[in-house]
Amino acid sequence: MSLVKLTIKGISYSQTQNGAYALILNEVDGERKLPIVIGAFEAQSIAIALEKEIKPPRPLTHDLFKNFADRFDIIVKQVIIHKLVDGVFFSSIICERDKIEEIIDARTSDAIALALRFSAPIFTYKNILDKAGIYLKINPAETEDNKDSNDDVLSTPETFGNVEQSLPITESYSDYSLQELYNKLEEAVQNEDYEKAAKIRDEISKKES
Repeated sequence: MSLVKLTIKGISYSQTQNGAYALILNEVDGERKLPIVIGAFEAQSIAIALEKEIKPPRPLTHDLFKNFADRFDIIVKQVIIHKLVDGVFFSSIICERDKIEEIIDARTSDAIALALRFSAPIFTYKNILDKAGIYLKINPAETEDNKDSNDDVLSTPETFGNVEQSLPITESYSDYSLQELYNKLEEAVQNEDYEKAAKIRDEISKKES
């Protein structure tokens, strides 16, 4: 399976649950977006890592991990989002110490927060992006201005367990037909409601599996 490199497009606030955010990953050599629902702490940690000028007075958990790893000469080489099950993304952190490589299982939000601190690349497999990626129509005139931009990242405040269990049931999509779901997905993407788009995408995947 081929790997696809991702960058962080931004973080958007959840419209349905306080403290929930949608982390938007962008396909480097394409137009697909990969939205992942995360919690407030992880969103804040990722945003602080992106905003280089923000320095917390005391190390956050991910900063502490970075300091610990540096002290013992542990390098994070890359992060791979390797599995998607029932709307939950699974990731691996590829580490190296004394030329010995280790693979550590991690929540995707934690893995990305660490990848940023180690300047490590983020990848996913093509089949995961094919299944969960969302196309966003972009004005060609704005493409260059928005490329690799993190201007829409929130600098202030992963869901634990299954996404569907963590989010309140504001709307059930199980009764919609596939065509209706695709229409709703397109509408959510146009409105940049990535959290809603992720939930609709997961329901489409269930119906098509």
